[in-house]
Amino acid sequence: MNRRVVVTGIGPISEIGVGVTSFTQGLRDGRSGVGPITSFDTTGFERVVAGEVRDFRPQDILRRLSPDDWGRSSLFAAAAARLAFQDAGIDPAGTRAAAVVGTTTGELLPLVGITETWQRDGLGVPDRAAAGKLPTSRLGLAVAAELGLRGEAVTLGTACAAGNYALGHAYDLITLGEADVAVAGGADSVNRFLHAGFHRLGALTTDRCSPFDKDRSGILTAEGGVALVLESLEGARARGARIYAEVLGWAMTCDALHPVAPDADSIARCMRLAHKRAGLSPDQVDYICAHGTGTRTNDQVESTAVRTVFGDRPPPVSSIKSMLGHTMGAASGFGAAACALGIRHGFLPPTVNHRTHDPAFADLDPVPNRSRPAEVRVAQNNGFAFGGNNAIVMLGSAP
Repeated sequence: MNRRVVVTGIGPISEIGVGVTSFTQGLRDGRSGVGPITSFDTTGFERVVAGEVRDFRPQDILRRLSPDDWGRSSLFAAAAARLAFQDAGIDPAGTRAAAVVGTTTGELLPLVGITETWQRDGLGVPDRAAAGKLPTSRLGLAVAAELGLRGEAVTLGTACAAGNYALGHAYDLITLGEADVAVAGGADSVNRFLHAGFHRLGALTTDRCSPFDKDRSGILTAEGGVALVLESLEGARARGARIYAEVLGWAMTCDALHPVAPDADSIARCMRLAHKRAGLSPDQVDYICAHGTGTRTNDQVESTAVRTVFGDRPPPVSSIKSMLGHTMGAASGFGAAACALGIRHGFLPPTVNHRTHDPAFADLDPVPNRSRPAEVRVAQNNGFAFGGNNAIVMLGSAP
């Protein structure tokens, strides 16, 4: 059917804002939500800062799910989806709507609790309630159960590019006529295992994430959930919906070259493929929401790929991970939300914590420290992951 697809609702659950109004203001203000970890005992860790959603109260948002029956990541996903449909002005119950949620660790928190109990008390039968929360598929199911959806409910575990994979799959479902509406995004939770893994990799910074800065030193783990409501342009126009942006196309590549190191050639190929599928040339792109983790390797590789595709005059490239930290499977979902909001409201989200511009990125404009008014007609949202899983979503101004 090849229907055009638009974004009509946004639901963020983040430490810089819950709900689209607060989140938009957080982006405009360059608000940082990171701080000392409170969700687990950090004794023995050299790095003890993360981006936690400290005041998350799912019972204030959810209408159907009991928070006691679901893990934190599932609650992030369901609450974000509820907010997104409220923002879109759609009652999703009984509609031919799909749910697609991306994640990195799924419901790792209950597993952490089970293993810590074993370590403390010895091996035994795991707590039944905790074990019941473990399946990663529950993230997509939580969204469907909370909203009463009748369409496909999928959870995609493609690590830190999973949010873009989810958006891409939702886009495909609508363009092919397999769904009329879809809610897509990502969710993940801060936990001891994930934090320890990145700690052992030497990828964590001390107190602030500084993408593209000369003295950048790594990521900050973070959490949250984000959802975008996608629907056909015809359906949105028929009901008089407010449209944030149009999804112009997307692409994915998987180089499988290295378990953790990104590959500039594969990323550049993903960019070119995304442009081709969206019917765009590089000079039409007004803004790039970077993967921008703040590690020395990622920022260098990403900038190399940008130069390869865009030449020596790329569009502004900023990283919202400087504000949020790295929300893992939700990261590119938050990036897509930032792109749609920038398009709708005419601004570029900043890269905060930018103190010393790296000479290696002399031709790169990271939108340092403050948001900037701008006409954004086309935005490119980058999402890259371990194992060479790359996904890019292209968004354009409302038709």
